[in-house]
Formats: sequence, C-alpha cells, structure tokens
Amino acid sequence: MSDLTERRKTIIPQANDTWETIAARVLPEQDTTEACGRLQSWNLHVFMRPAAPEGSPRAGNPILPSDIIFVEPPAAA
Repeated sequence: MSDLTERRKTIIPQANDTWETIAARVLPEQDTTEACGRLQSWNLHVFMRPAAPEGSPRAGNPILPSDIIFVEPPAAA
C-alpha cells in the first residue's frame, strides 16, 4: 500500500486566472505554451470540463476559483 503522506503542490486559482496566467506564475522559467500543456495534463479534471455556455462569465475559460490546480506532476510509482 502506498504512503499518502507526500502531497503534490497545488494552488487555488485567482478570480480571473487562465492557463497562461497560472503558467506564468508557477512555471515562469518554461515556455508559456509548454507550461500550459503541462498544467493541463496534470489537471485533466479541469481541462476536460465541458465548456461554459457562450455569453456566460466563464465562457472560454474552464478554470473556476474553487478548483484545486496541481502545479507539479504526479509522483512516479
């Protein structure tokens, strides 16, 4: 059985955060496109969320202020 004492680093997004703003803040040394791709692959629960309806405040951005965003990859088994 695995030990659950290790935790992945996470953040709670700010009100208007996008993949790009999070990438710039938590992965500043990486190319924005690559950093966004990494964040999206670590956060499929957000990235694969159905799109908000057109015209809604969250249209075009699946990230909610209540989300938990992983900012590092899962540990290797």
